[in-house]
Amino acid sequence: MLIKIRIVPNSSKNDIIIEEEFVKVKVTAQPIENKANKALIEYLSKTFKVPKTSIEIVKGETSKDKTLLFNVNEEKEEEIKSRMTKKKKK
Repeated sequence: MLIKIRIVPNSSKNDIIIEEEFVKVKVTAQPIENKANKALIEYLSKTFKVPKTSIEIVKGETSKDKTLLFNVNEEKEEEIKSRMTKKKKK
């Protein structure tokens, strides 16, 4: 399952915000030496209870706009989709 996100490094807290065009993921790590990417994968891994190895950045390694590949089963894929759309922006 591919998900397009926009990462926001140096945030006050880790959070997921649903926008109309993409999902915005805030991480507290700085965008230095791949720290923000590692924090992103770690945060999503904990949030969705999947192994870190099942989340891969397939596009945008050095960009704020990223495409993530989740290597998960159908059940977990449905759970991720539903949780990513539940947090609607008011």
